[in-house]
Amino acid sequence: MSDEKLVLTLEGGDVVIKLRADLAPGHVERIKELVGEGFYDGVKFHRVIPGFMAQGGCPQGTGMGGSSKPDLKAEFSDEPHVRGVCSMARTSYPHSANSQFFICFDDARFLDKQYTVWGVVESGMELVDALPKGEPPAKPGVIQKAAIIAA
Repeated sequence: MSDEKLVLTLEGGDVVIKLRADLAPGHVERIKELVGEGFYDGVKFHRVIPGFMAQGGCPQGTGMGGSSKPDLKAEFSDEPHVRGVCSMARTSYPHSANSQFFICFDDARFLDKQYTVWGVVESGMELVDALPKGEPPAKPGVIQKAAIIAA
């Protein structure tokens, strides 16, 4: 079990996410790889739905893009989609997660066992709550910097 964390620096401060390599080793590895390449720096939260989730990780900010890396094989688990859980976005095809992810605002248990959970917000959830809402928001929140830190 790794003690690494993902730190997303937003306008108001840092969101610290505990990485769950125990649940999704391939997805955590991909996120670490993309963070190391600076992929998430400057990327917008392009879909923010109150009471549901905030989605980001699309380089175009449209929800249609991903990294140049191959899509990931699904790593579904029994981990519940509840407030603060970080999971991978995908198309209707289960093995299509790439770089886009979402953070649950609230209970979204209907997503359980269908999306790959890879982390949980440990601190800074109030900053996620404060992201501008919309699909897409008029003035989207931006990940200013993403970094991996050892606990």
